[in-house]
Amino acid sequence: MSIFLVIAGLALLVVGGDFLVRASVGLSFKLKISKLVIGMTVVSFATSAPELLVSLQAAFDGISDIALGNVIGSNIANIGLVLGITAIISPLTVEQEFYRYNWPMMMLASFALYYFLKNDEVLTAVEGVILFVALIIFLVILIHNSRKSMKANLEEVDDALAEVSNFKIVMWLLIGAAGLYFGSEWLVEGAKQLAQAVGISDYAISVTVIAIGTSVPELAASVIAALKKEKAISLGNLIGSNIFNIASVLGLTAIVKPIVVNPETPEILSTNIFWMIAFAAILVPLMLIPKRFVIGRYKGMLLFGAYIVFIYITLK
Repeated sequence: MSIFLVIAGLALLVVGGDFLVRASVGLSFKLKISKLVIGMTVVSFATSAPELLVSLQAAFDGISDIALGNVIGSNIANIGLVLGITAIISPLTVEQEFYRYNWPMMMLASFALYYFLKNDEVLTAVEGVILFVALIIFLVILIHNSRKSMKANLEEVDDALAEVSNFKIVMWLLIGAAGLYFGSEWLVEGAKQLAQAVGISDYAISVTVIAIGTSVPELAASVIAALKKEKAISLGNLIGSNIFNIASVLGLTAIVKPIVVNPETPEILSTNIFWMIAFAAILVPLMLIPKRFVIGRYKGMLLFGAYIVFIYITLK
């Protein structure tokens, strides 16, 4: 039953998230918001909704382990699993925006999260506000620079959604909200039952099973794009997801209900958060050595291999 709840919960989150993205973009067009702003803010917030709902549900249920494990595990999976497999299939070219804006912001958010948690083992509402405000400032800077350079990646915004009726948008919002609500509830409940059944912590389940599950949409989209060679896969989009996970998902969750580090899972602060920081930090050396500004097959294999090691150590 626990495995069914986890699978059904993940499926509902994927479906709910997809409908929410469509509804959000359609509504944004109705409100005359520019395509650039939609691509950089609306789509990013909407695609973070599954992780946000799971973290909120876990925090309200008093299982902060799952809220933290979901984000830390997703950030590791985005680089080790998604980026690793994608680079194995098709080499990625690193854009200038990556090392000028996205990577420094990801490192800043990662270190800020570590400092806030290490300081008193609680991510407080004030710290959540700091993370979220930092995200808003980052987005304003990013949008300003994208307007100047006119190089914004707008492929995620479907122009056809500008013609969608109000009725469809309302229906999509209702379906998306229902999918996210029930999906997060089933997933958290299933994760709790699964952890008890196999004798490992809620945190270990969240940092592996749940994190991989919530990274499946990014993995599927990146792999399909790499196989078809239809468009450049943006490294910035994957890194952007990591920034949103920390600053938006954990930031907003902490504002609603402070996230407490469970003393029974010391590996959150002793090892796993360092895995997250290491996966983020290694990207710049990989980008520069040996072939500059390209993350190719061998680098992808290195990232994926490191991810397998992480999963093995976490579950053993």
